[in-house]
Amino acid sequence: MGNILVAPSILSADFLKLGEEIKKVENAGADWIHFDVMDGHFVPNISFGIPVLKSIANSHGLVNDVHIMISDPKFYAPKFVEAGADYVTFHLEACKDLQECLEIIDDIHVLGAKAGISLKPKTDVCTIIPILRFIDLVLIMSVEPGFGGQSFIEESLKKITFFKDYRTDHQEAHYLIEVDGGINDKTGALCRDAGADVLVAGSYIFGHDDIKDRIARLKK
Repeated sequence: MGNILVAPSILSADFLKLGEEIKKVENAGADWIHFDVMDGHFVPNISFGIPVLKSIANSHGLVNDVHIMISDPKFYAPKFVEAGADYVTFHLEACKDLQECLEIIDDIHVLGAKAGISLKPKTDVCTIIPILRFIDLVLIMSVEPGFGGQSFIEESLKKITFFKDYRTDHQEAHYLIEVDGGINDKTGALCRDAGADVLVAGSYIFGHDDIKDRIARLKK
């Protein structure tokens, strides 16, 4: 669906200089900025929430790509849209059924944002086939959600190909395919070749002197 988009994850940024860090990746060619929201319940870690998003959502020209790894997406998804999210991606596994997923998607769309669904590595891709035509993004976790710096799970490539082929075969499907976890220049190339549209990268980008080159390598 066009050029690869790069979404640096602020989970790996220097929080003492968060505004500067975002500006740095924006100037280096990033397209989106990725917010990993963790509640310590759905995943075994706690990151940041609505106040952080609200404080920086309008301080840059990037797309605010918010991934909520939390237990009650029905309650929280609209609040992240109101705080400045352009995309809110929630977990299929956090919902009691597909009907609840559809309700959350509607809530996000009504507020003017785009809705995404994320799958943990062990979740069967076929589970979300009935609702694929309603979503704007599918986020494939290529590591277990909860912590940065993990190694890429190769099986994720099959999922990328599955969603690419499904989109090709179904005109009503319009989602972007995003991949998050263990992304670097090598795994990023594998994901691109498999059909990914958006690459999320944290430790590969932040904390390095050659950020512009690293983002360019993810795109080429």
